[in-house]
Amino acid sequence: MIENQIKTIVLLGFLTGLLIGLGGLIGGYNGLFFGLVFALVVNFGSYWFSDKIVLAIYRAKEAQKAKYKKLYGVVEEVAKLAGIPTPKIYIIPSNQSNAFATGRNKDNAVVAFTDGILRLLSEEELKGVTAHEISHIKNKDILVSAIAATIAGIISYIAMIARWGAIFGGCGGRNERNHNLLELLILSIIAPLIALVIRLAISRSREYLADESGAAILRNSSGLAGALEKLESSAKHSSMNFGNESTSHLFIVNPFTLKGAVALFRTHPETKDRVNRLKSMKFY
Repeated sequence: MIENQIKTIVLLGFLTGLLIGLGGLIGGYNGLFFGLVFALVVNFGSYWFSDKIVLAIYRAKEAQKAKYKKLYGVVEEVAKLAGIPTPKIYIIPSNQSNAFATGRNKDNAVVAFTDGILRLLSEEELKGVTAHEISHIKNKDILVSAIAATIAGIISYIAMIARWGAIFGGCGGRNERNHNLLELLILSIIAPLIALVIRLAISRSREYLADESGAAILRNSSGLAGALEKLESSAKHSSMNFGNESTSHLFIVNPFTLKGAVALFRTHPETKDRVNRLKSMKFY
């Protein structure tokens, strides 16, 4: 768990360093400032209202306690073990087996489950998934994602300024034509690509952390390991027929998995790697 926390810090440091380096390279600190303001507004709104936005996208409705008594019992038990308030529980009307957590903090958190996952998993496996999602809440992963998205957004904004600056006669006072093309390539293509790769690497590191934290909460990794294998198969054979790919990182497995996707651009680690890590965990 410590390894993945350190990895997140290092990756965020790389993102920040890339941002500072770009600002110095183009000399456009006014553009940097406006990009910062724009990205902060957009991502602050997303962070603050993330639960309402994503629940609406996936047509989720709050679970009725009388109808989902068993599910409430599982969530309440895991939340108590994790030492956080019981999050609100929502149901997504989809046959695909999946789940996600959202909300800006542990006092305003939501865990959403698809209809499919409730039919597919055993109680032990459902507890494993619930512990994974509650770990996302406890580990403040929505905040971490918002920070990464904000920095990456500023980098994209600067790249846009650099592109137009290069096209229309130089960027940040650099007038030599041979430099313009180089700046265009670096700032409008390479830098945003690097930022995206780092942001997705952060997402994968937080998934590993949530797996490990969830197993530690229950002192049992077999339930989550078994669940992940079933969920991977479900995602391949039962497509999520609504929603948005930009939210795929929220789910426990990617609901829009593309065959042959390049590893660097995955929002989630390979399921077999996650399962192997879980099976290797020891509890004393």
